[in-house]
Amino acid sequence: MEQEKAFKILKSGENVFLTGSPGTGKTFLLNKFIDYLKDKKIKVGITASTGIASTHISGVTIHSWAGIGIANNINDPYIKKFLKGKNPKWKEIRNTEVLIIDEISMLDSRRLSLVDEVCRAIKDPFLPFGGLQTIVCGDFFQLPPINDRGGDKAEFAYSSSTWNQSKLKVCYLEKQYRQKDLEFSDILHDIRSDKINPSTIEKISTRLNKDIKGFEKITKLYSHNQDVDRINDEELAKIEGEEKEYDMSYSGAPKAVDFLKKSCLAPETLKLKKGAIVMFVKNKIKDGYVNGTLGTVIDFDENEYPLVRIASGKVVSVVRERWNIENGEEIVASIWQLPLRLAWAITIHKSQGMSLDAAEIDLSKSFNYGMGYVALSRVRRLSSIKLMGINENALKVNKEIVEKNKEFIILSKENEK
Repeated sequence: MEQEKAFKILKSGENVFLTGSPGTGKTFLLNKFIDYLKDKKIKVGITASTGIASTHISGVTIHSWAGIGIANNINDPYIKKFLKGKNPKWKEIRNTEVLIIDEISMLDSRRLSLVDEVCRAIKDPFLPFGGLQTIVCGDFFQLPPINDRGGDKAEFAYSSSTWNQSKLKVCYLEKQYRQKDLEFSDILHDIRSDKINPSTIEKISTRLNKDIKGFEKITKLYSHNQDVDRINDEELAKIEGEEKEYDMSYSGAPKAVDFLKKSCLAPETLKLKKGAIVMFVKNKIKDGYVNGTLGTVIDFDENEYPLVRIASGKVVSVVRERWNIENGEEIVASIWQLPLRLAWAITIHKSQGMSLDAAEIDLSKSFNYGMGYVALSRVRRLSSIKLMGINENALKVNKEIVEKNKEFIILSKENEK
């Protein structure tokens, strides 16, 4: 489905599942719809399943918005207290007209149903999500929900009765904006379709320990945090010269500020030196960068702000940017920091939602469905990948999702008509 057709369905008031492979513009379209709602003065709850994902759309976690925290059911004392109406968020839900949940793949069915129960308790008990127009967005091939009940089977959101009752119109975006390399697109399609064959493996293997031309330094993707922190600290320490520190500033409700600090990809204290490899962690297209753009600190200006040269050759004078948590038109909390982080290495988890110019990827410790797919699909072309290692789990996708994806495609075609 084209973005414009999906946008019309979003504007129609229908409940929608917005999906598609990485690079098809899901977050772009979601932000466009949010802007539309705000222009129309329509009260919207902007949420995501994780803190990192929520910052991409200037929202909060769905757990925070719905007041469910880590509760397991509607009878939890915390939720009972929340539903008495003493919490300011009760009124917020009461006045909301549209609910958006991004990165739905990482929200399990139990919590989706719990959000539904809370909305029914506050608004209309006889309608899904209390009558809210509900937009869920994401790609189930990406990182799955954490299964805290034990066992191997993940409880995907679509398996809940709430999903079926909501009668979500599937909008499956197909046009690829990230990968222009047809051979690489075929590889990603093979992984996504669970049709890995010797030819696919051979093509991927051509990038084992192969240097990437046109980039002096590239971002390294690892499955574990300890590898990432170690590499970034080691690489910065290797650079001679003065180290400059940039501390985050903030304002607003303490809990909301704390949430923003933990969720934002920009660190609370950023340490830089001339020659440091950095990644932009915010979209600012007019200045020439998006979330995931790589660059090198080449100098500092008269105000001590870094000058970063990106791959296009453009030098960006980087100043502090603002991240907000919004409640309607009210800004609940804000933080200010340079939209940068050290980028010799990042985790695959934190890379979700990014577009990378180039990456060195180590899949030798992959431990979950979709990790290899998420990592590889961050990059625009095969020649921009240096593969350091791969294990037998790296390219596996959940066979249940493969079958469910076929169903989503068919439903989207019907909605398109």
